[in-house]
Amino acid sequence: MQSSRYHDIAVFVLRSVVVGLAAAFVLTVFAPGLVERLRGSPGVTAGAETSYARRGPVSYAEAVGRASPSVVNIYANRITTLRRAYPVPDPINQRLLGYVAGPLIQRRDQSLGSGVIFSADGYVLTNNHVITGADDIQVLLDDGRVAQAQVTGTDAETDLAVLKIDAKGLPAIDVADDAPPTVGDVVLAIGNPAGFGKTVTMGIVSATGRQLNLSAYEDFIQTDAAINAGNSGGALINALGELIGINTAVYNKPISTGLGRAQMPEGIGFAIPVTTAKTVLDQIIKHGHVIRGWIGAEYTDIPPVPGATGRQPGVIVMRVLPESPAAQANLQPGDLLLKIDGVAIADQGDLLTREAAFAPGTKVRLEGLRGNMPFAVDLVLVQRPAPSTTGA
Repeated sequence: MQSSRYHDIAVFVLRSVVVGLAAAFVLTVFAPGLVERLRGSPGVTAGAETSYARRGPVSYAEAVGRASPSVVNIYANRITTLRRAYPVPDPINQRLLGYVAGPLIQRRDQSLGSGVIFSADGYVLTNNHVITGADDIQVLLDDGRVAQAQVTGTDAETDLAVLKIDAKGLPAIDVADDAPPTVGDVVLAIGNPAGFGKTVTMGIVSATGRQLNLSAYEDFIQTDAAINAGNSGGALINALGELIGINTAVYNKPISTGLGRAQMPEGIGFAIPVTTAKTVLDQIIKHGHVIRGWIGAEYTDIPPVPGATGRQPGVIVMRVLPESPAAQANLQPGDLLLKIDGVAIADQGDLLTREAAFAPGTKVRLEGLRGNMPFAVDLVLVQRPAPSTTGA
């Protein structure tokens, strides 16, 4: 009797062990994560999961898929008229005359670039240098359609241009909020480099606020995402697929070759911040051009003091344009400007941007030093003239 009871207990224990081993096997094969959590493995704690998420996604395909349909290829065609020249057939006269003029011929030149669809009703933003002088502009959409583009307006001082195309179902790009990009942010450049077609490259934001002296108003985003000829006017997006800039320029290092001088890409690209691009776009759509406030003077940054750790804020007036607000306020070359409307001036780029942001007719106060004496003047800004009339 007692032996039978022991036998029943042994059978029960054995069955429990078998069932437990079978359950463990199933969980290990089909739910390994659950097993790790039951074991209390430190590799799957909440903190570890957060740390893993911070390492970023394995792929940026979702971001590219979100932005790429809004990036277009631009083909700007120009008709150039040339006069053909012929060598003089007679050797004696050829030494005297060289070549004689022939008939006029026309040559079709094409430049490649990129653009970004900003609105579903057909406004496309690109670089001004992509379409300058073009007689015919064709836009190749992501879905293969080709649309004829008309120039709505251009702004040489930021190297931006707005085109208009007539097409249905256009995918407008998502624009990042007003928060500026941060050095170290992952970015992707989308465009049409060298005419290869839609191409995506990746890098990070290397620096912000760069100035290259290519145009009057500059606040470039610097990136190491590969940008080449044909990328101009294309999109620089963040890891969420939102537009943060318009690709505009690259830095090329001059080198000597056996055939002369050449330009070697250094892997440094520059993009116009989307806040600047959108401001220009909105003004061109509304007015046909960009309206900026203008003081009527040219400035330069204050030279650094030997041994100083930072640049001294403010600007030096270099030239005062005749009959400008600056001339009427008696600003003089050599004046040191330190504040505008009570806010310190960082450098000439800062002052140019801030005076441009004021509407014409706005009264502002400039404070600074003339010699060693403080001074302040009030003046009323006017609309900035076209670059050809300002000397800029």
